[in-house]
Amino acid sequence: MSNLLLLEDDLSLINGLSFAFQKAGYGLDIARTLQEAENLWKEGNYDLLVLDVSLPDGSGFTFCEKVRQTSQVPIVFLTASDTETSIILGLDIGGDDYITKPFKLAVLLSRINALLRRSQHFRQVPGELCSNGITLQLLEGRAYKNSAPIELTAAEYKLLRFFMEHPGIILSPEQIIGNLWDCDGNFVNGNTLAVYIRRLRAKIEENPTKPMRIVTIRRMGYKWSTGGASE
Repeated sequence: MSNLLLLEDDLSLINGLSFAFQKAGYGLDIARTLQEAENLWKEGNYDLLVLDVSLPDGSGFTFCEKVRQTSQVPIVFLTASDTETSIILGLDIGGDDYITKPFKLAVLLSRINALLRRSQHFRQVPGELCSNGITLQLLEGRAYKNSAPIELTAAEYKLLRFFMEHPGIILSPEQIIGNLWDCDGNFVNGNTLAVYIRRLRAKIEENPTKPMRIVTIRRMGYKWSTGGASE
């Protein structure tokens, strides 16, 4: 049984989600403030976190950043804040998905199930990925370019990892968005993805204007090149 931590201060929503999560077979702990969440996190062992953003004593973003210092546990933001700035911030600091209120319960449960399946798969893969001068240490969540560390946001790291796990395969924007964020394209669209790729290229390419690792395939998508040659 997977154990979830719900950080939410709306009692009516807590009651509805508690019933739904427990009916789906999840174990559940509930925190209504950042302090309660931090105490539960220290004492518990969770497979996934569901976090509200606006809380009586702060922001769910703050809790996410603290968790990401020591853990890669899947994190879903569940919030009424639907601005593009908030969405990008939530993904950049380590969120795996961002769902805005009001939402469909079946969609939330589907995304949680998908994240839990992916998390289980990641725990089974080897501890290191190496390709085209880039190395990812999967357990530590660290990236290196020719043995030198690269500073990546959580979203950039996930994007790079997804490319490296699919070398030589043309990935459409829809595939990338769907696999990284379990979104339907309403929040992380092709333009936002292009921004992430441009930022990632600036950190891993010798010449970002002529990329040799993340290659654009015109009218189709992107591909991770293993040969070190621009296409």
